[in-house]
Amino acid sequence: MGASLARAAQWTAVSEVGKGKLELSPLNEKLLAEIINFVTTFPDKHIEESDYVFMEPLSWETSIRNADFGTGYDVNGSTVASDEKDSKGSSLLEVNNGVMKLRTLRQAANLLRVLKGKSTNETRRCLEANSDPVAKILGPAFATVTSEDSTVIRMVNRHKDGEDENSIQLRLLLIMQQLDMRLLNYCLNEMSKQVRLTPEVANVEVDLLRKFAGDEPSTPLKEIHFTSSHVFNNNCRALPWRQLHGDICYVSIKPHDDDRFCVTASTYGWFVNGGYDEDAHEVNYEKHGEVHKDLITLLRNKSSKFAENIDKQEMSRREEDESVAAGDDSGSVVDDEQEMEKETDAASEKYHSQTKQVNSKGKIKIQRKKKLEPSLKWKTIEESQKTEKSVPKKKVVPKSPGLYNRRKSIVRVKSAVEELESESSEESSDEEDTPAERRNEGTDLPSEYWAIQKLVKYLKGGNQTATIIALCSMRDFNLHQETCQIAIRDVGGLEVMINLLDTEDNRCKIGALQILKEITHNVLIRKAVADLGGLQTMVEILQTRNKELKALTAETIANVARFKKARKTVREHGGIKKLVALLKIPEKSKDLERDIAVARSGALALLSLSKSSKIKNAMKRAGAIPLLANLLKSIEHESLLIPVVGTLQECASDMSYRMAIRKEGMIPYLVKNLGSESAELQMHCASAIFKSAEDKITRNLVRQYQGLSPLIDLLKFTGNKPLLAAATGAIWKCAKSIENVEIFKELKAIETLVDLLEDQPEEVLVNVVGAIAECCKVEENLGMIRSSGGIPPMIKLLTGTNQMLLVNTTNAVGQCAKEMENMQIIDKLDGVRLLWSLLKNPNHDVQASAAWAVCPCIQNAKDSGEMVRSFVGGLELIVHLLKSDDIEVLASCCAAIAQIAKDEENLAVITDHGVVPLLGKLAHTTSDNLRHHLAAAIAQCCTWGNNRIAFGNEKAVAPVVGYLDSKDLDVHRATARALYQLSREPRNCVTMHESGVVKRLLKMVGSKDTVLQEAAAGCIGNIRRLAFINEKTRYG
Repeated sequence: MGASLARAAQWTAVSEVGKGKLELSPLNEKLLAEIINFVTTFPDKHIEESDYVFMEPLSWETSIRNADFGTGYDVNGSTVASDEKDSKGSSLLEVNNGVMKLRTLRQAANLLRVLKGKSTNETRRCLEANSDPVAKILGPAFATVTSEDSTVIRMVNRHKDGEDENSIQLRLLLIMQQLDMRLLNYCLNEMSKQVRLTPEVANVEVDLLRKFAGDEPSTPLKEIHFTSSHVFNNNCRALPWRQLHGDICYVSIKPHDDDRFCVTASTYGWFVNGGYDEDAHEVNYEKHGEVHKDLITLLRNKSSKFAENIDKQEMSRREEDESVAAGDDSGSVVDDEQEMEKETDAASEKYHSQTKQVNSKGKIKIQRKKKLEPSLKWKTIEESQKTEKSVPKKKVVPKSPGLYNRRKSIVRVKSAVEELESESSEESSDEEDTPAERRNEGTDLPSEYWAIQKLVKYLKGGNQTATIIALCSMRDFNLHQETCQIAIRDVGGLEVMINLLDTEDNRCKIGALQILKEITHNVLIRKAVADLGGLQTMVEILQTRNKELKALTAETIANVARFKKARKTVREHGGIKKLVALLKIPEKSKDLERDIAVARSGALALLSLSKSSKIKNAMKRAGAIPLLANLLKSIEHESLLIPVVGTLQECASDMSYRMAIRKEGMIPYLVKNLGSESAELQMHCASAIFKSAEDKITRNLVRQYQGLSPLIDLLKFTGNKPLLAAATGAIWKCAKSIENVEIFKELKAIETLVDLLEDQPEEVLVNVVGAIAECCKVEENLGMIRSSGGIPPMIKLLTGTNQMLLVNTTNAVGQCAKEMENMQIIDKLDGVRLLWSLLKNPNHDVQASAAWAVCPCIQNAKDSGEMVRSFVGGLELIVHLLKSDDIEVLASCCAAIAQIAKDEENLAVITDHGVVPLLGKLAHTTSDNLRHHLAAAIAQCCTWGNNRIAFGNEKAVAPVVGYLDSKDLDVHRATARALYQLSREPRNCVTMHESGVVKRLLKMVGSKDTVLQEAAAGCIGNIRRLAFINEKTRYG
């Protein structure tokens, strides 16, 4: 733990009190979560080590109130002391005037359980005050060092002398080192995923901005320079010891609108540091603020003047490019439409002639898109310059060639930086990568391509009337055709239409939005619109009173906001609240159809945006739930209900939305619309029920409003896979209630589900098998599955790789194995061997479900002992799983061992594999599920050899006695049987009596459960006989 805190954790610089603090970073949060999980589960895995008393207590200022401590602690005013004490009489946990002192890991685990939601903050305080906890736990000799550490070798040598304390220390040290290695490996993997900044890129960015710095108000910066002129061989300017922390160089910057500040260029990005002392030539390395991917982004956030001037530089460069491409030195405006047509035709002929020359020579080849290209914003500008000679809208004063070239260079470098940033965030986008340009310059383009380019020229150079006519003419083309969409983008039409959205003429806005709404179905187009700042403008338009304009805007946002960056832009600019407001239809609407269209468009936009969890919360805060409920209840237009229910089902993955769907009374309307003629609406309704039916009350409501039969009816649409997946999912979740299973049986749902076990996609199969597993909980359905031929296809599914499908399939096969005839079919199809092989699966859920399924297979097999022994390495595998960290895996393995141990030969084999010590280590668990099956396994294992004595030696008897305090009857029954078997060893009887077992068992003797009665009475009888023999021996 000391090595990971010293090397992997991210610390702030030394504070006033002389100690650093853990930064609030995702990496630190993950490290804290891992450490909390390690400490919480430590006592269950390592009994002796958890009771080891620290050489020096861990001490820190706690935020816990004394009232938070429950039983097991003595609270007296401002002091708290644990009831448990060490050999010197000191409390293992004590609080005195807000200072916590902790002396064992078991007490640490108990403390974390008391804290619950506050555990992260308290762990942070502890580690900040004890930066090397291993040194305090084991002593100063075990302090974390940076050089070669021979501590383990010394401990091994001391362990040979046979000192018991040294043995515990050695085991504890090795466990700590394993934790360190796991944390360090995680940090290494996380850091390797980050985009690394190189010295070359950092130098280019600084040199480029330095060329444009100056005292003139129009320059982006006033001054920028490196703090050091010395450059090392690796091109870094930071000192070598700082390079170990990732630092590359330090840059002093003086903006026009703020004081001078200093920036650090590190391998993981740019950030503002604590400042640079010009006189002492010293840098304060402490990080202030966020880390940015490039220097330009940092300066934009830091200085509004820089952002304004850099944008002016880009616009100035763009106007100069257009004037140079037009070849017009005077920069005059051309208004004659006939001249514009001639110019376009001439450009078209020139393009075709050049294309023919290239094709005839056959020397020039079209290269594929490289990794580094200009961003879409600049690519649009550059391509428009190649395909047209733009006409400027006003006089442009010619600039000097030198300044023009310098501006071109800054745009090129900035584009490269933007592209690097976009590449680094590709993983966060939920859309597929943008397809490469399909158009080949050597291929003749259709006439629509050139016609659209001509219309875009009218948009750029025409007056208001010409603009509206051009927009109307453009709508006559098939804008769903990719050629037309790319033509608009190539000629710069996207930028023109986005600019039209800033005008005051609603007709121009409506015309531009009608075109954008159609062409933004293209992935390339919607990403270009987002990069050009179109979403920000659209969000502002949502405040207009024009209903047609609001509807078009919301529908366009719905098309664009299908990837993460676009959704974030809408959220950050206040678009969620404005879109939610569109859902409200006035009670006495004068234009109901128009209001419904506006609400539909708003719902479509929210449907696209609701894939983000942050946006779901924003929608809830904006009051979206009651508005969606009102639309679902009062409006019967399918075109409106589809996005409304679609948004509800998308949000139903959140617990608060599921509760709201139930409390707002939406379930009957979802059930009603399952009978709609629209397959899409049916799919959304079924999906909403699928996600909401996790709650038992919701499942009962679906049954109450006759929703089960329509769900079964949807299974006939086998060609519509999304609808089939939603319907089967809803059936699966509804089948978790036994009352619903009875209705499914009457509707002959099982036969229909069995028919879907073949030739279906995995998302359907997962739900189908899950539903069958739930239906199998009713014994009458087991024979129905067998007669329908459902077992063979399920056995085939055990060979798949989909984790969720394997979990559901093993559950279904395990349920089927509870009937003898089904078990014979499973055994004949080699199903048990396949189940056993899944115990090797790395997924804990698959392991647990496979072990649960194995239990009825062993119980109902004809010769279960021989069957189990036939699996090579099978017994060793099941015993090895007792070392797992997952409670469900441990419980299922204990249940399987309880069945395996009924055969003497198998019991002897697993005893040789060390099952007794592993079961003994689990005895301190607090999980009733694990206690139940662990006690059953102990009871069965006690019937062989000296296992009863071995359990006593493992100190497992006293913890098992504590199981009788549970409120679970199954735990009582299994514990009583285990104690009866253990009590047949005299030393175990003594331990039980000291643990107070007699009073507890006397209560159990009066139980109505006969198995519990007999086991409790038998255990008491064994203890009483031992006491009688002792009395007879003592007094004759």
